[in-house]
Amino acid sequence: MRSGTADTTDYDALRRAFDKSPFAAFLGMKLLDLARGYAKVSLVMDAKYLNWDQRVHGGLVSSLIDQAFGCALNTLDRNYVAVQLSISFMSTLRGDETIVAEGRVVHAGMSLGVAEMTVKNTQGKTIATATGTALGMAK
Repeated sequence: MRSGTADTTDYDALRRAFDKSPFAAFLGMKLLDLARGYAKVSLVMDAKYLNWDQRVHGGLVSSLIDQAFGCALNTLDRNYVAVQLSISFMSTLRGDETIVAEGRVVHAGMSLGVAEMTVKNTQGKTIATATGTALGMAK
């Protein structure tokens, strides 16, 4: 993230665009907070997200992580596209909860951006952590 330059990002426009993206809307993801290099995204659990064992499917948690990752990086001066995502699942969910993913940019270069994400439930229990790398492209 560049220091010394004025931030002219229209966060309201980005917020609307992120929330209206087809996949986010399909899953019901909602952006709770957005700032330069930071995003907080929530998702209310539903029975349709359960796997065969009546637990929330890991792919859903991965999707929420990816949304926080992309939203955080794409508040910056470049467009970023994910090239790597590493997720560690710490706990499982059974449903009827809201989960929240936070993404924080830790490096924003001309060619690569790196962010760290954490997913927690409403009680503050860590569900998953992740690190992602993205390719930076000119806007």
